[in-house]
Amino acid sequence: MEQELFESAPVRKAYFKFALPVVFGMVLTLVYNMADTYFIARTGNTDLIAGVSLGAPIFTLMIALGDIFGLGGSSYISRLFGQKKDEEGKRVSVFCFYGAIGIGILSSLFLLAFHRPILGLLGADDATYRYAFQYYICIAAGAPFIILTLTPNNILRTEGLATEAMTGSVLGAVLNIILDPICIFVLGWGAAGAAIATVFSNFVTDVYYVWVIRHKSRKLTVDIRLFSVTADKLKEVLTIGFPASVTNLMQSFGIAMVNRQLLVYGNDKIAAMGIVLKINMIAVLVMVGFAFGGQPLIGYNYGARNRKRLKEILRFAYFSECGLAVFLGGLLALFAPWMMQFFVQDPEMIRTGVQMLRLQQTSMACVAVVLVSTVTFQSAGKAMGAFLLSVMRQGVFLAVVLSVLAQTAGYVGILISQPTADLMTALLAVPLFVVSLRSELSEK
Repeated sequence: MEQELFESAPVRKAYFKFALPVVFGMVLTLVYNMADTYFIARTGNTDLIAGVSLGAPIFTLMIALGDIFGLGGSSYISRLFGQKKDEEGKRVSVFCFYGAIGIGILSSLFLLAFHRPILGLLGADDATYRYAFQYYICIAAGAPFIILTLTPNNILRTEGLATEAMTGSVLGAVLNIILDPICIFVLGWGAAGAAIATVFSNFVTDVYYVWVIRHKSRKLTVDIRLFSVTADKLKEVLTIGFPASVTNLMQSFGIAMVNRQLLVYGNDKIAAMGIVLKINMIAVLVMVGFAFGGQPLIGYNYGARNRKRLKEILRFAYFSECGLAVFLGGLLALFAPWMMQFFVQDPEMIRTGVQMLRLQQTSMACVAVVLVSTVTFQSAGKAMGAFLLSVMRQGVFLAVVLSVLAQTAGYVGILISQPTADLMTALLAVPLFVVSLRSELSEK
């Protein structure tokens, strides 16, 4: 562990040292997602594009489940390392690794057994069911590999191995980009090909992470002989891991809700929204990477009770994240027509997508506040704050706003529902932060 970065290096230097590899890994993930969307869109089959879009929440669900042991474990391990409890941190890393494998296997069995009602719930109709099914089944079968990836990717950063964590993300993204056109077009597997490429890439990434932990890490391990489950350990991991999981789970829920509302306006609207959400990830993934990249630094200094340094880190994180949000949101809004044209040539779908994309950018600063607040709560072990922000943004607030605006403002109301929910959640984050952390940060 690079002790100086955690304890005494200038905040800007330390934060960027941790965050930039994560951001770079997110950018590569973004490139993969864009390439994936590009190759799917190039089939020219609107029903296929819509079918994959309908199945996308399942992939997001797996990321959410991976966060239980990935973010929950990294938060706990960071605090343990800050308290100089290295051996306990090592045992927690073993528990998280095999816990992720276990939940991956259970998830795969559940998704495969109940595929029909789940696809119906996602909004698959006669035109899109075949394609949604092809994508869904392959992704569901590969759930253990996808879910496992999130754990070592996060816990490696607790030891300062951010570059190695990033390398795994890069490896998976590059391999996925190479395999997409081969599986979709050359082998003719269509929607299933996109899913197969994703699953295999995650499997290779898992193998790489195991190698890194075994050969480069000094404080983490996958040695099953150290596996143990205690009530305290489970509580600490789940206290943060569950709210972190809910964040992505609510994203799946939110996408499914919006897709079902758009269904009455045609599959072309769902297809356009699927592309728009991938484009929007240009801003969101970079912001997520920058916010979550500082998690080990926040967790370590919170565990060490270094309040002065912790306040400096949080001040830097909030201001930098909000500035980044405004910049990236402005770029996406400005180049929205060109970006839609990159994926589709249909003038009506381009026009629809540009409107959707620009409305998504209006709340980027609010998303920035929510992200940094969520990371701070997770890092400090403040489960309730993280849980409330997770549930509200793409759960309760979105459901209420979507229901009201869809009835009162129709199609446009559906499009502005997410930015409205983002604003409401950012406003909620302020009092939550004050109640949860003000007294601790102001202590001498």
